[in-house]
Amino acid sequence: MIGIVNYGAGNIFSLTSALERQHLPYGMVNTEADLDKYTHIIIPGVGHAGAAMKKLEDTGLVEPIKALKKPVLGICVGMQLLTAHSEEGDATMMNVFPLQTRLFNKDQGIKIPHMGWNNIDHKNNPLFEGVENLTQFYFVHSYFIEYNPTFDIATANYGMPFSAAIHKDNFYGVQFHPEKSGIAGEHLLKNFSNLKQ
Repeated sequence: MIGIVNYGAGNIFSLTSALERQHLPYGMVNTEADLDKYTHIIIPGVGHAGAAMKKLEDTGLVEPIKALKKPVLGICVGMQLLTAHSEEGDATMMNVFPLQTRLFNKDQGIKIPHMGWNNIDHKNNPLFEGVENLTQFYFVHSYFIEYNPTFDIATANYGMPFSAAIHKDNFYGVQFHPEKSGIAGEHLLKNFSNLKQ
């Protein structure tokens, strides 16, 4: 059963709707004790990474989440929270991944935010099992996770390559919104729910 970290910085309705379409049971994580109720944890997030990190810190859930051994998935800003630092608000993040969250460079002739459908080039990872390579997913973000081959499991390009998905131990992150990415996104959420502890 999936637990959704409810810290006031996520578009939870879209996510719960997608989980319901896949008949995936879920509940809300509001306290540290709630983490024990679920086999898989999702950290959603939209908006400002620095503000989201502050909200997450206020819940007292940062260290308990970092200590988890069960599968954890950060979505969009939820993924950025797993990095070491974000340029958005010059904020220290959870540092699960020793990576930086950076602002796209508009001098490259790109529009910010990066909004819409984009192909991803994914690697052989259980999160993407059954998802064809170069499938399109839906993105809405102005900040990106720097590419690092050690952790990168899917790459997208928007003026430059960046990590569309990352993986380390039991932690996963996706920059795109699987809950808004149609069949492929919902398939990814089902894959996540099937990951073994």
